[in-house]
Amino acid sequence: MLARIAAFLALSLAPVTAQAETLCAAFADAATGKVIRQDGKGCADRVTPASTFKIAIALMGYDSGILIDATHPSWPFKPGYAAWREQWKTDTDPTYWMKESVVWYSQQITTTLGKDRFRRYVDSFDYGNRDLSGDKGKNDGLTQAWLSSSLAIAPLEQLSFLGRMLNGQLPVSAHAVAMTGAITLVGTTANGWQVHGKTGMGFARDKSDRPVRDRPYGWFVGWATKGTRTIVFARLDRDATRQDTPTSWRARDAMLAALPAVLDTLN
Repeated sequence: MLARIAAFLALSLAPVTAQAETLCAAFADAATGKVIRQDGKGCADRVTPASTFKIAIALMGYDSGILIDATHPSWPFKPGYAAWREQWKTDTDPTYWMKESVVWYSQQITTTLGKDRFRRYVDSFDYGNRDLSGDKGKNDGLTQAWLSSSLAIAPLEQLSFLGRMLNGQLPVSAHAVAMTGAITLVGTTANGWQVHGKTGMGFARDKSDRPVRDRPYGWFVGWATKGTRTIVFARLDRDATRQDTPTSWRARDAMLAALPAVLDTLN
């Protein structure tokens, strides 16, 4: 039995394609912060958080009163908003924002917060390198810092951030934490773990400060709860070449496939 579990773990945490490398797959006990398992050579290396930063933005939005509940506010798409995906060109509420990873909705929240409040939240969260300068020379950190730009975080720091959030150790309301959990709910595994998570895909920057788009990063971070126990997790992959399916989606699918067996074996 143990040999079969070990074989499954090795398979499930392997790269998602022949072109992809799993830089880190890590798990920690949310209550204690103890890292239970980490695989990969990149668990302490900071990269762009990309859309995993929506978890932090949700906390800010709900704590400040900009966001109300799972379906309010609903804001209309407007010309000039980020529209990299067709799914973003529509009215969007908090649940749809998180599900479809709508960039412009994030930017409306941070713009409404303003630079000072945005800075205070990121500092108080001790989020990664806390660098909100944005793209060099553009003064666009309020809307771009987390999008393959200045802000960076390591997988182990993702675990710490999520654990502090779940333990009520961040300076936000209980309502903000509860609603962030509600809109990040993925589902329940066959063996009873309720899973929450968020994907994120982004790029490193070269010496000319241009994004390296042919080698994208793919995140999937979140937490899983069963009974009185909660495990936080982070997976970070990187493709050797650009693929048709986003790196983040494949990282998510691989992690979700692994979780039912992995979670019950972590001590």
